[in-house]
Amino acid sequence: MGLLTIIRKNRLKEKEMRILFLGLDNAGKTTILKKLNGEDISGISPTLGFNIKTFVHGKYTLNVWDVGGQRTLRPYWRNYFEQTDALVWVVDSGDRMRMQDCKEELHSLLLEDRLAGASLLIFANKQDIQGSMTCAEIRDALDLSSIKSHHWKILPCSAVTGENLIAGLDWVVGDVADRIYYGSSSALPTNPQTAEVVVS
Repeated sequence: MGLLTIIRKNRLKEKEMRILFLGLDNAGKTTILKKLNGEDISGISPTLGFNIKTFVHGKYTLNVWDVGGQRTLRPYWRNYFEQTDALVWVVDSGDRMRMQDCKEELHSLLLEDRLAGASLLIFANKQDIQGSMTCAEIRDALDLSSIKSHHWKILPCSAVTGENLIAGLDWVVGDVADRIYYGSSSALPTNPQTAEVVVS
Protein backbone atom coordinates (compact mmCIF):
# COMPACT_ATOMS: atom_id res chain seq x y z
CA MET A 1 0.00 0.00 0.00
CA GLY A 2 1.53 3.30 -1.11
CA LEU A 3 1.94 6.33 1.13
CA LEU A 4 -0.57 8.31 -0.95
CA THR A 5 -3.15 5.56 -0.41
CA ILE A 6 -2.56 5.60 3.35
CA ILE A 7 -2.87 9.39 3.48
CA ARG A 8 -6.02 9.25 1.38
CA LYS A 9 -7.57 6.61 3.67
CA ASN A 10 -6.72 8.62 6.79
CA ARG A 11 -8.21 11.77 5.30
CA LEU A 12 -11.28 9.81 4.24
CA LYS A 13 -11.83 8.75 7.82
CA GLU A 14 -11.29 12.23 9.23
CA LYS A 15 -13.23 14.14 6.55
CA GLU A 16 -11.16 17.23 7.23
CA MET A 17 -10.09 20.00 4.89
CA ARG A 18 -7.50 22.72 5.33
CA ILE A 19 -8.43 26.02 3.71
CA LEU A 20 -6.15 29.04 3.51
CA PHE A 21 -7.67 32.54 3.33
CA LEU A 22 -5.27 35.04 1.77
CA GLY A 23 -5.47 38.43 0.08
CA LEU A 24 -4.15 41.94 0.47
CA ASP A 25 -4.74 43.76 3.74
CA ASN A 26 -8.24 45.20 4.20
CA ALA A 27 -9.78 42.79 1.66
CA GLY A 28 -12.23 41.46 4.26
CA LYS A 29 -10.88 37.98 5.00
CA THR A 30 -11.55 38.03 8.74
CA THR A 31 -14.97 39.63 8.27
CA ILE A 32 -16.00 36.88 5.83
CA LEU A 33 -14.92 34.18 8.27
CA LYS A 34 -16.69 35.79 11.20
CA LYS A 35 -19.85 36.17 9.11
CA LEU A 36 -19.70 32.52 8.07
CA ASN A 37 -19.26 31.53 11.71
CA GLY A 38 -22.17 33.66 12.89
CA GLU A 39 -19.96 36.03 14.88
CA ASP A 40 -20.28 39.78 15.38
CA ILE A 41 -18.56 41.63 12.52
CA SER A 42 -18.51 45.10 14.07
CA GLY A 43 -15.20 46.44 15.25
CA ILE A 44 -12.83 44.11 13.35
CA SER A 45 -9.17 45.12 13.48
CA PRO A 46 -6.40 44.16 11.03
CA THR A 47 -5.02 40.64 11.44
CA LEU A 48 -1.40 40.98 12.57
CA GLY A 49 -0.61 37.28 12.43
CA PHE A 50 -3.14 34.57 11.79
CA ASN A 51 -6.49 33.31 13.04
CA ILE A 52 -7.68 29.71 12.91
CA LYS A 53 -11.35 28.85 12.65
CA THR A 54 -12.64 25.30 12.77
CA PHE A 55 -16.24 24.61 11.85
CA VAL A 56 -18.36 21.94 10.23
CA HIS A 57 -19.77 22.47 6.75
CA GLY A 58 -21.97 19.62 5.58
CA LYS A 59 -20.15 16.41 6.47
CA TYR A 60 -16.70 17.98 6.52
CA THR A 61 -14.68 19.69 9.24
CA LEU A 62 -12.98 22.80 7.87
CA ASN A 63 -9.77 24.08 9.39
CA VAL A 64 -9.53 27.62 8.05
CA TRP A 65 -6.36 29.68 8.35
CA ASP A 66 -6.84 33.44 8.01
CA VAL A 67 -3.47 35.15 7.55
CA GLY A 68 -2.81 38.89 7.64
CA GLY A 69 -2.23 40.53 4.26
CA GLN A 70 -0.05 43.53 5.07
CA ARG A 71 2.98 43.80 2.83
CA THR A 72 5.34 43.12 5.75
CA LEU A 73 3.50 39.86 6.52
CA ARG A 74 3.32 38.45 2.99
CA PRO A 75 6.81 36.87 3.05
CA TYR A 76 5.52 34.72 5.94
CA TRP A 77 2.54 33.37 3.96
CA ARG A 78 4.66 30.42 2.85
CA ASN A 79 4.77 29.19 6.45
CA TYR A 80 1.10 28.24 6.12
CA PHE A 81 1.12 26.39 2.76
CA GLU A 82 1.63 22.86 4.06
CA GLN A 83 -1.25 20.44 3.33
CA THR A 84 -3.53 23.19 1.99
CA ASP A 85 -6.54 21.76 0.15
CA ALA A 86 -8.00 25.06 -1.01
CA LEU A 87 -6.95 28.67 -1.33
CA VAL A 88 -9.57 31.40 -0.93
CA TRP A 89 -8.22 34.63 -2.39
CA VAL A 90 -10.21 37.61 -1.12
CA VAL A 91 -10.26 40.76 -3.23
CA ASP A 92 -11.43 44.23 -2.22
CA SER A 93 -13.56 45.01 -5.27
CA GLY A 94 -13.33 48.74 -4.57
CA ASP A 95 -9.54 48.87 -4.38
CA ARG A 96 -8.81 49.62 -8.04
CA MET A 97 -5.41 51.15 -7.25
CA ARG A 98 -3.98 47.87 -5.95
CA MET A 99 -5.35 45.41 -8.52
CA GLN A 100 -1.92 45.00 -10.12
CA ASP A 101 -0.41 44.23 -6.70
CA CYS A 102 -3.28 41.81 -6.06
CA LYS A 103 -2.67 40.07 -9.39
CA GLU A 104 1.08 39.72 -8.83
CA GLU A 105 0.65 38.26 -5.34
CA LEU A 106 -1.96 35.75 -6.51
CA HIS A 107 0.02 34.52 -9.51
CA SER A 108 3.15 34.24 -7.35
CA LEU A 109 1.22 31.99 -4.92
CA LEU A 110 0.06 29.72 -7.72
CA LEU A 111 3.69 28.88 -8.55
CA GLU A 112 4.25 27.42 -5.08
CA ASP A 113 4.74 23.63 -5.12
CA ARG A 114 2.94 23.17 -1.82
CA LEU A 115 -0.19 24.80 -3.26
CA ALA A 116 -0.11 22.70 -6.42
CA GLY A 117 -3.56 21.40 -7.27
CA ALA A 118 -5.32 23.31 -4.48
CA SER A 119 -8.82 24.49 -5.35
CA LEU A 120 -8.90 28.27 -5.84
CA LEU A 121 -11.88 30.45 -4.98
CA ILE A 122 -11.68 34.17 -5.65
CA PHE A 123 -14.12 36.13 -3.50
CA ALA A 124 -14.81 39.52 -5.13
CA ASN A 125 -15.72 41.09 -1.79
CA LYS A 126 -17.39 44.43 -0.95
CA GLN A 127 -19.96 44.19 -3.74
CA ASP A 128 -22.30 46.12 -1.42
CA ILE A 129 -20.17 49.24 -1.88
CA GLN A 130 -21.12 51.57 -4.72
CA GLY A 131 -18.56 51.73 -7.53
CA SER A 132 -16.98 48.35 -6.79
CA MET A 133 -15.55 46.42 -9.73
CA THR A 134 -17.64 43.67 -11.30
CA CYS A 135 -16.51 40.05 -11.39
CA ALA A 136 -15.76 40.37 -15.09
CA GLU A 137 -13.53 43.41 -14.44
CA ILE A 138 -11.70 41.62 -11.63
CA ARG A 139 -11.31 38.46 -13.72
CA ASP A 140 -9.59 40.53 -16.42
CA ALA A 141 -7.56 42.65 -13.96
CA LEU A 142 -6.21 39.51 -12.26
CA ASP A 143 -5.77 37.66 -15.57
CA LEU A 144 -7.68 34.67 -14.21
CA SER A 145 -8.17 33.22 -17.68
CA SER A 146 -4.45 32.40 -17.80
CA ILE A 147 -4.71 30.09 -14.76
CA LYS A 148 -4.52 26.50 -16.02
CA SER A 149 -2.87 24.87 -13.00
CA HIS A 150 -5.79 25.06 -10.56
CA HIS A 151 -9.55 24.64 -10.54
CA TRP A 152 -10.83 28.16 -9.97
CA LYS A 153 -14.04 30.09 -9.57
CA ILE A 154 -14.78 33.76 -8.95
CA LEU A 155 -17.83 34.86 -7.01
CA PRO A 156 -19.12 38.33 -6.14
CA CYS A 157 -19.73 38.56 -2.41
CA SER A 158 -20.27 40.83 0.55
CA ALA A 159 -18.88 40.04 3.98
CA VAL A 160 -21.42 42.50 5.42
CA THR A 161 -24.62 41.16 3.81
CA GLY A 162 -23.38 37.56 3.54
CA GLU A 163 -24.11 37.44 -0.21
CA ASN A 164 -22.63 34.30 -1.84
CA LEU A 165 -20.46 33.35 1.16
CA ILE A 166 -22.18 29.98 1.62
CA ALA A 167 -22.25 29.43 -2.16
CA GLY A 168 -18.48 29.97 -2.25
CA LEU A 169 -17.89 27.60 0.63
CA ASP A 170 -20.13 25.01 -1.04
CA TRP A 171 -18.04 25.20 -4.22
CA VAL A 172 -14.71 24.94 -2.37
CA VAL A 173 -15.81 22.00 -0.25
CA GLY A 174 -17.34 20.23 -3.26
CA ASP A 175 -14.25 20.73 -5.42
CA VAL A 176 -11.87 19.52 -2.70
CA ALA A 177 -14.11 16.55 -1.90
CA ASP A 178 -14.21 15.48 -5.55
CA ARG A 179 -10.43 15.58 -5.72
CA ILE A 180 -9.44 14.12 -2.34
CA TYR A 181 -12.25 11.83 -1.29
CA TYR A 182 -13.75 10.57 -4.51
CA GLY A 183 -11.20 11.33 -7.22
CA SER A 184 -8.51 9.13 -8.69
CA SER A 185 -4.85 9.46 -7.73
CA SER A 186 -4.28 12.24 -10.27
CA ALA A 187 -4.39 15.66 -8.65
CA LEU A 188 -6.26 17.35 -11.48
CA PRO A 189 -8.21 16.36 -14.57
CA THR A 190 -6.78 17.05 -18.00
CA ASN A 191 -8.46 20.44 -18.23
CA PRO A 192 -8.52 21.87 -14.72
CA GLN A 193 -9.88 25.30 -15.56
CA THR A 194 -13.44 26.00 -14.49
CA ALA A 195 -13.26 29.69 -15.39
CA GLU A 196 -16.74 30.26 -14.11
CA VAL A 197 -17.97 33.76 -13.39
CA VAL A 198 -21.18 34.08 -11.42
CA VAL A 199 -22.85 37.46 -11.60
CA SER A 200 -25.32 38.40 -8.90
